[in-house]
Amino acid sequence: MSKRVMNPAARATAVALAAAGLGATMVTGAGSAFAAEGKAAAPVAVTASAAVAAQAETQAHAAAQVKAAAAKATAAKQVAVKKAATKVVAAKKAASWVKPVATYTLTASYNQGGAMWAHKHSGQDFAVPVGTPVKAAGAGTVVKAGPNGGGDGPAYGNAIVVKHANGTYSQYAHLSKIKAHVGQKVAAGQQIALSGNTGNSSGPHLHFEIRTTPNYGSAVNPAAFLRSHGVSI
Repeated sequence: MSKRVMNPAARATAVALAAAGLGATMVTGAGSAFAAEGKAAAPVAVTASAAVAAQAETQAHAAAQVKAAAAKATAAKQVAVKKAATKVVAAKKAASWVKPVATYTLTASYNQGGAMWAHKHSGQDFAVPVGTPVKAAGAGTVVKAGPNGGGDGPAYGNAIVVKHANGTYSQYAHLSKIKAHVGQKVAAGQQIALSGNTGNSSGPHLHFEIRTTPNYGSAVNPAAFLRSHGVSI
């Protein structure tokens, strides 16, 4: 049997053509795969971009909410501070003058007549038990303190006189104990004595005066004076 022998040149040509065909197929396949990959990647890119945009919008919305909350908190704080300042001012104004005793019964009033006094009554009496804390009605400096009315006479018993910044004076008489001394500065509401029954007194009480000088004989209506300074008795 005879063998079929191919011309070497023809064989080489056939091999080359086969290789070329295979290469074309591979190139074509690769191109198709690349095209397919490109087409599949496009939706992914679009989706990622949309997600980033959505995330940015969410963050912007959250930041706006935080900013609004901070602004609201700041405004609320400012309102609270303003209210607190108003209360402090009101408290300071109210505390400029106070009642000389906290709990009492009003008895003899200013300018009242009677056998108890050589002239009409020069102050307002507050009936209280002996030992009741007596407070300075307003801030000032003690100018009189001691027995014999602090110098105003034995009828007052133990007494204190305080000079105030507005040029008026307050007097506290019939005290059982004096807790302030001449020259001492006192605040409104500060305890300066204990009430008593010393001097010309018909029973335990505080005799309270407002004067235009530190001395007896210059008294004005203490109840009216306190009312004009926001204190009702």
